[in-house]
Amino acid sequence: MDGGYFSEWLVSYRHYLRMRNYSPRTIQSYEQVVRHFAYYVWLRRNSDPQKLMVYWGDFSKARLDTSVEVRPVFITDYFSFINSMKPYKAKTTHRIISTLNSFYRFLYSQGVITASPMTGIERPKIKDQELRYLKHSQVLRLIASIGDDRDRLIVRTIYATGVRVSELCGINIEDIDFEDETIKVRGKGGKIRIVFVDHETLEDISLFIGNRIVGPLFMGQMGHHISPRSVQHIFKKYAPSGITPHKIRHSYASELYRRSKNLRVVQENLGHTSIKTTEIYLHTDLDERKRVYQEFFPLSENNHPPPVPVPKEEK
Repeated sequence: MDGGYFSEWLVSYRHYLRMRNYSPRTIQSYEQVVRHFAYYVWLRRNSDPQKLMVYWGDFSKARLDTSVEVRPVFITDYFSFINSMKPYKAKTTHRIISTLNSFYRFLYSQGVITASPMTGIERPKIKDQELRYLKHSQVLRLIASIGDDRDRLIVRTIYATGVRVSELCGINIEDIDFEDETIKVRGKGGKIRIVFVDHETLEDISLFIGNRIVGPLFMGQMGHHISPRSVQHIFKKYAPSGITPHKIRHSYASELYRRSKNLRVVQENLGHTSIKTTEIYLHTDLDERKRVYQEFFPLSENNHPPPVPVPKEEK
């Protein structure tokens, strides 16, 4: 089956991502990955079989006029190549795999290919998957330490709702339902979801917006929505080193799961498509581990009968 060249399907893929409301930055990143892989495929198919070694410099002469249909061995060889030239972190490799997966799923949905060459490609393990985050009491202390009303409310709103920083920046006043205590946010791919917010945070929001009834909740320059860069700057100013808006979202997810043990609700509140994405945010706290250990492990104090005293010998 001749499915066409990368040169034509890369354009169609770009349009597909735009239709799904991907951000320009994400589209550019996806396109760059697919383009780089296409160049590698072209070089593999147009190089002398006796001199099959590929170097970074060769990419300047590579083209996109080569078939999108590739054998799985091309995928594995490609990852061997890029890691031999420049060792990538596991997370970067994950991103490349996800992008190529997305591209070939698109081609399959269009009937361009009969099977994806990405099937069976294993993702590298990510060390220290449990990212550093703050416990509930630590987040509250961080919020209390912020003197500026707007900055304090920004951090509190992220923790109260678990929204992404891009979602926070896009909130309008009219998206807030003060009666139902919910906020409508626009997530990845333009998907709309409802997040819940506590009464005290809503009171702070009400005081903050005053008489305004429409427009950005948090304003940046020229009355526009505040930018993610500005929010990140706020965290650099007030938060401990390494604590970002994403880590506060992490704290939200961990606390909600720890108290509810409802993974599906956490997934929906976070706006994750896959529950596997949600799982990396979760932690089994020490109290829970201790309780389970004492209740079920046979040698633990609560699950083991006291030793029978040995009678002393009579003299």
